[in-house]
Order: sequence, then structure tokens, then C-alpha cells
Amino acid sequence: MEQALRSELTELIGLIYERGWAPGTGGNFSRVLSVDPLRLLITPSGVDKGSVKPEDLLVVDEMAQVVQGAQKPSAETWLHIPIVEECGAKVIVHTHSIWNTLASLTPGSLFTINGLEMLKGLTGVATHEHTESVPILENSQDVPALAETLRKVLRSMPDAHAVLLRGHGLYTWGCDIFEAKRHLEILEFLFEVTIRSRTLEP
Repeated sequence: MEQALRSELTELIGLIYERGWAPGTGGNFSRVLSVDPLRLLITPSGVDKGSVKPEDLLVVDEMAQVVQGAQKPSAETWLHIPIVEECGAKVIVHTHSIWNTLASLTPGSLFTINGLEMLKGLTGVATHEHTESVPILENSQDVPALAETLRKVLRSMPDAHAVLLRGHGLYTWGCDIFEAKRHLEILEFLFEVTIRSRTLEP
């Protein structure tokens, strides 16, 4: 079972890398193995995401400590934990695309999207008339403190499908590998269309 989950996650990481959404060694990706106790499969720090293999993935606990694997986890492992605990996510993807980084630079605390048919690709959204509000958090190198801020935001916005970190990138998630992949693809489309459309406004 665990081996299948490792293969499934690394296949998704490879697809994301090929689309240019995790350049360099950017991004991190996780899959829940168990909830009680919490165990996450997660990518190690500083590795090229185009070459991650199933055996490279670490297993970490609820304190972001490695319980299986020889490499070091990203400090941003702390951000995966509240997403699992507050949203019930099973798969989390953190990417650094051009469009989601541009979206994160929007003034204010929300990036809003409305009126687009592709919004219906987000779980629970049934109409293009929906307004999707993606919270934007100020980036910080104090990741445990940032994780607590993220937890508060997720509690205040239980219907959120994603979070942006200012000048940094995107976190989105799903109940399985397919939902996480769909949310990422839909959001990338929506960010690009929304930002490009603003250049058309008089």
C-alpha cells in the first residue's frame, strides 16, 4: 500500500515538474499515510523535483520530524500539517509557477476569481457565478509561526481550496491524488486568465 502511494505521488510530482510549476528545487509535496498517528510522505529538502524517486520520500510525524528516511525535510513541512488537520486533505502540493507567484503579489489579503466556467472544476463549486477567494498570507522564514497563521486562516475560511504565500507560491490540496491534481490545474488556469484579463480592462 505504501509503495503504491509513493509511486502515485512521485508520478504527480514529475508531471508538475514537466509543466514548469516546480522549477529548480522549488516546491514540496505530501501524501497522508495515516491520521492517528499523523504520518506524512513528503519530499526531502533541496532535491530536484524532476528526479524524485519513490524511495526518496520521507515519512514525518505531526511535529515535522523524520520517522523514516535519511534526508532532511523542508522547513515548509510545518505548513502541510495544518492543511491536513483543518481541511482533511490527503494530498498537498506546493508549487512556484509564474502565474501563482504573480497572483500572490496582488495587493490585499485575497485573490478573487469570478465569472469563469472553469471555477466548476473546484470541488463544491456548481456555477460560474461563484466567487473564489484565495487567501494571501505574508511570507515568513519563521515557518512554525506561519503555520499557526495558516491554521487560523483555514479555520476562518473552511471552503478554501488553496492558499497563496506572498512572493512565494501556492498551496492546494485534495482528498486524493486526482482531486489535488485537478485543483492545481484549475487554479493555474484561473490565475492566468484572471491576471491576463486585467490587462484588457480599459
